[in-house]
Amino acid sequence: MSEIDNLVNFILSKDGIGDKSILEKEVIERFSLTRDRSVYYCTDFAIRFSSSKSAAFSNTVLSLSNLRKFDSKPFIVCLITPAKNYLFLANTSFLKKISHSSQTLTSNNIRGSFNGSDIYKDFDGIPNSPENFEYLFRIHAETTFEENLIRLAEATNDIAPSGKKFVPSPQGEENIYLAPKRASEFIASDNYRQLLQELDDIVRHYTNEIIIASMINNVNIRGRVIEYLVAGEDDLLRQNIIYKLRNGGTNLPQFKTDNSLGDYSKAFEGFDTETDVKTKIMLLNSNPKAYNLDKILNFLSSDKSVFLFYFIGIDSDNSLKTCLVTMFNEELLRGTITLRHWAGRNSRGVSQFDGKIINNIILNPSNKIDKAQAREFLTRILSL
Repeated sequence: MSEIDNLVNFILSKDGIGDKSILEKEVIERFSLTRDRSVYYCTDFAIRFSSSKSAAFSNTVLSLSNLRKFDSKPFIVCLITPAKNYLFLANTSFLKKISHSSQTLTSNNIRGSFNGSDIYKDFDGIPNSPENFEYLFRIHAETTFEENLIRLAEATNDIAPSGKKFVPSPQGEENIYLAPKRASEFIASDNYRQLLQELDDIVRHYTNEIIIASMINNVNIRGRVIEYLVAGEDDLLRQNIIYKLRNGGTNLPQFKTDNSLGDYSKAFEGFDTETDVKTKIMLLNSNPKAYNLDKILNFLSSDKSVFLFYFIGIDSDNSLKTCLVTMFNEELLRGTITLRHWAGRNSRGVSQFDGKIINNIILNPSNKIDKAQAREFLTRILSL
């Protein structure tokens, strides 16, 4: 049982305690928590206690600048009411907006505090309650504080989001609905085997460096480094990354990966492919980012487009397993999570993958496509 499970069980066993200071003191002692102003924390979680007469509370919880310090671990709000104790995840992914003293909040000026009413109690259909904390935090862990900050600034100040919702032409929409058929044809062709061989050869060449990079704790840095080893275009930068990895893995060069849809582009006769390189540490529970929904629709509206994922699974014995699958892979679609809270007037939102399904795909590769399932998925995201 995890320490968070122990925390949840302990707090829920105290239902009816009705006194914030008493419960706070008992939790601090039971879990040996360290204090930072109104937040108490340990290696596994951070927690803020609040009280109210009912579950519908609008108390000010915490400043955004203070939340930033704890956003990389589960940040739990414990609400004590006379009859019951409630627990919510309140990391930045689970905030609707910033309510208090936030008029000048921007992506470069972190100001304001959030209230209890700003916390999503239901996140894209998933109740924000303890039985879902592990799953919800895996979703949050793939989004940086800076990414959430931009969303919160837009929502708080009613700023029209940058970007534009993609509206396909009639021909473009037809091409989108033909994308699963194109994907099936590509998977059955020699081009697919050539692309897989190219990527596997690169991974074999950089196996040692990929294994070293897999030990980087920061999930975003780890992913970007491995992505660049496999698909980066600047060979001098790649060699610099390799040198740093071979010499302790610290002071890695500062670099930004392209915010494009795929990492590895290759044109074949009849097919224009984009492949996104994803790393999966097999022992870790994580939900890798998938794609921006408007960007994927824009790409698929081209008549030769094929979008794929190349997964690199790293096991506990440092062995690597790889597979190349289309975005319409039957199992992959079942594990595709659309995050509608990112959607707005100018965006359909983004998507992630259920990490457990990625593990299954890596261990048991399959290229089965259910065209009816794929069409339903496309219809759903077009309608957002």
